[in-house]
Amino acid sequence: MTRTVVVTTDYLVPGDEVDLFLRQEGFVTRHHPLRGPRGHDELVAILDGAEGALIANEPMTAQVFARTSGLRAVVRTGVGYDSVDVEAATRAGVSVSNLPGVNANAVAEYTMALLLAQARRLVPVAAGVRDGRWPREDGFELRGKTLGLLGYGFAARAVVPLATAFGLRVLCTTASAPASPTGPGPGAGANAGANTGAGVAFVELHDLLAASDFVSLHAALTPATRHLIDAAALARMKPTAHLINTARGAIVDENALADAVRAGRIAGAALDVTETEPLPAGSPLRDVPGITVYSHLAGQTAEARRAAGVEGARELVAALRGRPRCSLNAHLLTTEETRTR
Repeated sequence: MTRTVVVTTDYLVPGDEVDLFLRQEGFVTRHHPLRGPRGHDELVAILDGAEGALIANEPMTAQVFARTSGLRAVVRTGVGYDSVDVEAATRAGVSVSNLPGVNANAVAEYTMALLLAQARRLVPVAAGVRDGRWPREDGFELRGKTLGLLGYGFAARAVVPLATAFGLRVLCTTASAPASPTGPGPGAGANAGANTGAGVAFVELHDLLAASDFVSLHAALTPATRHLIDAAALARMKPTAHLINTARGAIVDENALADAVRAGRIAGAALDVTETEPLPAGSPLRDVPGITVYSHLAGQTAEARRAAGVEGARELVAALRGRPRCSLNAHLLTTEETRTR
């Protein structure tokens, strides 16, 4: 019996380490790299006859799962899985896995690079030199400043020792909604007064926003975090503060951010992710002095890519054999749904 898996992550190619591993494990591979928007019909056709899929950021919607009856396991070669409808996958009997922490070091180093770029104005200075000028405005040092981390997953935790080595004070919140400055909000008390003992003080979100010179986002995109950084949240930040986002673009209200930076309510932002990618021509983030947009590269190192490919392939094989290690929903599937096919 032929068992087929589809690979759509663009840096995984026929004949590479991942492909050879999957073939050695008895699977036939089909590669369909994702290099642009992909509609439902195209995705369904790609997945036709496949038992498993190692995927990039395809829109794995309820419609797709309903039309791919042979699919048994999907693995994201990364951490975020907001493009996958996990509830629909569960109804369809499909195990969905991500790879927590697989690119944490890469994201942490990139986060620090963005902090340094904002503090020393590296992008506008380089642009000025390119344009024939010789910019000499002051930057500022990280030592003695405060970094606020929104979220405390693998990447945020990897940031902490790097930040403390630079002399930054580190705050963190895991609250999913702003608390009122005059009283407790949703989730209040979860962070208050807590300290990990590893140089991180846990505070409520409104306190973190008010105290931080840099606010760095490391939360998953959920209904609770969508547009969490809105006009009200930005208004709590210092006028000298910078926003850093290596998580998901939709956590930030982009119109509110552009307005806040233009008006000088915050100093700037470095965004590795945006709500729509690639960045649309009409995005409010374009041509705003102080906002620099990058192309979703935080986790893209040779080391992280290799780890994601290899660990993703191992997870896919394990899931297809009924023993997933990182499944988001295997505990909700019946024995019949998860058994080896």
